[in-house]
Amino acid sequence: MLQTYVDNGVVPGLISLASRGDETHVQVLGRMEYDGPELQRDSLFRVSSFTKPIVAAATMILVDELRLSMDAPVADVLPELAHPAVLRQPDGPIDDTVPAARPITVRDLLTFRLGLGESDNPALRQREEELELHTFGPPLPRTPLEPDEWMRRLGTLPLQYQPGEQWLYATGSHVLGVLIARVADQPLEEFLRERIFEPLGMRDTGFTASDPERLATAYVGDDVLDPAKGSQWLTPPSFPDAAGGLVSTVDDFHAFTRMLLNGGLLSPAAIVEMTTDQLTPAQREGAAGFLGPETGWGYGVSVGSDRYGWAGGLGSLWSTTPADGTISILLTQRALWTWPEELFAEASTPAW
Repeated sequence: MLQTYVDNGVVPGLISLASRGDETHVQVLGRMEYDGPELQRDSLFRVSSFTKPIVAAATMILVDELRLSMDAPVADVLPELAHPAVLRQPDGPIDDTVPAARPITVRDLLTFRLGLGESDNPALRQREEELELHTFGPPLPRTPLEPDEWMRRLGTLPLQYQPGEQWLYATGSHVLGVLIARVADQPLEEFLRERIFEPLGMRDTGFTASDPERLATAYVGDDVLDPAKGSQWLTPPSFPDAAGGLVSTVDDFHAFTRMLLNGGLLSPAAIVEMTTDQLTPAQREGAAGFLGPETGWGYGVSVGSDRYGWAGGLGSLWSTTPADGTISILLTQRALWTWPEELFAEASTPAW
């Protein structure tokens, strides 16, 4: 089934992985780019929103170590969010605000209920663009801002909703990246490398491609979005994008998903919280247009009736079924929103 999409030119190449217990099957099909060299098992992909569960896990490490408290105000570490204003009406003008009813917490960031995210308010989106925050859309182009300046500017935005009121994708992850770095007193990537990547053997995961020769070209449909040569992922970012900036390989990300399934690095209670739906029925209904029907949200992952996982907007899918221990990962170089419906449907319920 997957070979058909390569043969028909829908994607230049793909890597699929399915595992259960000690058994793992990997398929490597096609090329790094159209008419380019063959794809390899260790080829590097821009895994986009696969970054979110990794950053959520990093946050839970700090919670396990009592360096963060789930329901403590984040303003203790992020004073830029100490006194947020909130739009009087979610679709209203951005200068018509009221004070926040309560502080923003770590839990709000993890569950995407801080009050900011993918907004349907044109004025709020325009202001975000003017501030060069780059929280909407794919992780390209990068914001030119350093983390402290990015945080300062974010703090000037009004929230669209009161903290805890509504699920909005995905500014919470961006803010978590700054929070982690400040609490750990080290750059975000350094913390991720020491506490997650190295312990799990994720040698090729980072905000910069570890080997330019192994980086696949990224496409939107048939058009090049980010070439392998000259890619923005070949240079370190000013602002490590904790929502979508990582590059990884199929085996690296598989190591992370196995940790969530089998334990390690995090306390069992932290893993259960991460992979359990945290939304109220009303919030789940409000998020259905993005998450899909009867799907909720944990910390960095979507949660369905029998599985959890997430997708990367530049062409990747992942799901874990805890009942039988099945993990499915699909990496492509074609942006998810340009996939044919039949590929998305088949890849979302993998037979491979």
